[in-house]
Amino acid sequence: MPVYKTPGVYVEEISTLPPSVAEVATAVPAFVGYTEIGPADGADPVVARISSLLEFRTRFGRSQRMKFRLDVDAAGATATALAPTANFALHHAVSHYFKNGGGPCYVASVGSYAATPAKARFIDGLGAIAKEDEPTLLVLTDAACTLAAGDYYEVCAEALGQCKSLGDRFTILDVHGGKWDDFRSDPSLSINLSYGAAYHPYLQTTLGYEYDEADVAIARAGAKPVSVTGSLTLGGAAGLTVSFSGSPGSTPALAIVAGSKAATPSFAVAGQTLTLSDIKGNSGTDIATAWAAWKKSNSSAGFDLAAAGDGSAVVANADAPAVTIVLPGVAADTLASVKSSQTALYNAARSAIDGQRLVLPPSAAVAGVYARVDREQGVWKAPGNVGVMAVLGPVSKITNDEQDRLNVDDTAGKSINAIRAFTGKGTLVWGARTLAGNDNEWRYVSVRRLFITIEESSRKATSFAVFEANDATTWLKVKAMIESYLYGLWERGALAGAKPEAAYYVNVGLGQTMTPQDVLEGRMIVEIGIAAVRPAEFVVLRFSHKLQTE
Repeated sequence: MPVYKTPGVYVEEISTLPPSVAEVATAVPAFVGYTEIGPADGADPVVARISSLLEFRTRFGRSQRMKFRLDVDAAGATATALAPTANFALHHAVSHYFKNGGGPCYVASVGSYAATPAKARFIDGLGAIAKEDEPTLLVLTDAACTLAAGDYYEVCAEALGQCKSLGDRFTILDVHGGKWDDFRSDPSLSINLSYGAAYHPYLQTTLGYEYDEADVAIARAGAKPVSVTGSLTLGGAAGLTVSFSGSPGSTPALAIVAGSKAATPSFAVAGQTLTLSDIKGNSGTDIATAWAAWKKSNSSAGFDLAAAGDGSAVVANADAPAVTIVLPGVAADTLASVKSSQTALYNAARSAIDGQRLVLPPSAAVAGVYARVDREQGVWKAPGNVGVMAVLGPVSKITNDEQDRLNVDDTAGKSINAIRAFTGKGTLVWGARTLAGNDNEWRYVSVRRLFITIEESSRKATSFAVFEANDATTWLKVKAMIESYLYGLWERGALAGAKPEAAYYVNVGLGQTMTPQDVLEGRMIVEIGIAAVRPAEFVVLRFSHKLQTE
């Protein structure tokens, strides 16, 4: 209490309201992968919080541009996507997330499209995300698209380990390549299973490719093969001219074995390499004359020799390694080259390419579903029986028998949530289990995520008590604060029980949760019990015949 020494009127404000628990955000995913604008190899990952796809494109650039081959015949134009060296999918994943109701998220860029995807870089990205407090979901769509299965599952194991260590986040996994038997048998995924959930199969989305018109090559049916000619001169202006005619992309080369001056020049063609032998001291005319006689009974394979100038100069007196004959380039038809001259073909080509749709792993869309369900109903609502947006459907149909084996795994215990298409309902997430599908405590995604939310919210709210007096006054404040928070959750339907005392309890105090030794050592221990609501995964309707009684 302040000590007053000067006469006057003083105002004191006395706080009578207890502290409260502010609930943390529940669905803030962190995406890790490669972007158009990304750090150089070996540099630290770049992490940014974004709220829209426009913000992503401004910060990290566009999606990877796809190259196409356009086959044109009498029936029309058919576009074929040319597989890239690495199928970078982070941009598309973020786009699919937002289309499914996602809100703010984090992006950790570990490199640019010029880089070679590497497991170590994704692990570096996870390390950068670990330093951020807000993310509550980890999404590794880009790793599933760019890494081999074994490397991808090792990255998933790192993510699950981070979730366990920090206790404030959850991982959404994909079944690499749709091979769920390999997923279950992979040794990397063996611990921390309650902190992740897997979804299957991949999704045929409504998202299209980005491309540059100059990268769309046009191949016309019945077009004549193009031939180009390149040449080089040996022995100067009066020596020998060696030429080659063939298709663009050929790699002709010339080698010289000088040999003996007295011998007659000889020639050999192996692949696209012509070797001149025994030409020491011979002039261009001598070699051209010998070549004319040789090619009468041998295939020249596109090569030809002729004297340069008067052909009087000696061509070579020493061996020379193979040197490439450079062929001129040919301007091929592309979508850009026909844009102004062949409007009908251009429009048909655009329609064919725009009809191509991306296939993506489901994790990004599921992250959007989590965010939408949390916002509309609450983190305690199981993210199942919920529609997936911006999709044409799953790439494969799953029957009830197949889902039996996906949902319950007697051997490895790894449940996989199915995404299924139902007539009249669309594409739905039809599963809500964690990877620990045989664990009664942590079987359901909603239960694990509710506990994560309550634990993190309570942990942050009780930080005011650090270094406060470890006595009954502080204990009462902490207990009242947490009980008030849990009562609010119970009222909203997050906790099971007809009465608050059946839904939760909070214990703290000497003789209840602490011993005198705990107090001496500065420990204040609070025990919280929660009866989380669990989803009705199996709704059973029992029917029987009732005999007439009147």
